[in-house]
Amino acid sequence: MMRKGLPLGVAVIAAPAAMAAMPLPQILGAAKASEASSILVEIDGLRSNRGQIMACMTANPKTFPDCQKDPHARHLTVPAANGETVEFRDVPQGRYAIALFHDENGNGRMDKMMMLPREGFGFSRDAPLQFGPPRFGAASFQVGPAQLKTAIKVRYIL
Repeated sequence: MMRKGLPLGVAVIAAPAAMAAMPLPQILGAAKASEASSILVEIDGLRSNRGQIMACMTANPKTFPDCQKDPHARHLTVPAANGETVEFRDVPQGRYAIALFHDENGNGRMDKMMMLPREGFGFSRDAPLQFGPPRFGAASFQVGPAQLKTAIKVRYIL
């Protein structure tokens, strides 16, 4: 439908009445709030309650387990405590993987000695190590509309 007085090539599109009541993100195809979920991760196996747990969750296989390279990754930091639960909220449905480490000295980074981690680490689905960190496929899980509960056991090499 064209209206008089608009510049040439500009058209006004009449939206159906049902669309007028919808929020803009839903019109544009974003997930509804009811389609987002939360992920509860229980952390076990800490050798001390010193420092903090730094966790990240990504949907990008190319940036796992170093989520710092993913601008869309979710990051959480909580005080270190066995049985601590971290919660990732408002997570759209999809495939994700979680990596975490026990930052015992609180310096915000994974300390290493001769390329081996000096601090504890863990991955979703308790993905095993094989000459390095697991691949995204070994640690990934599907998020649906229901809340997801999982556990990650922290491992130490040194």
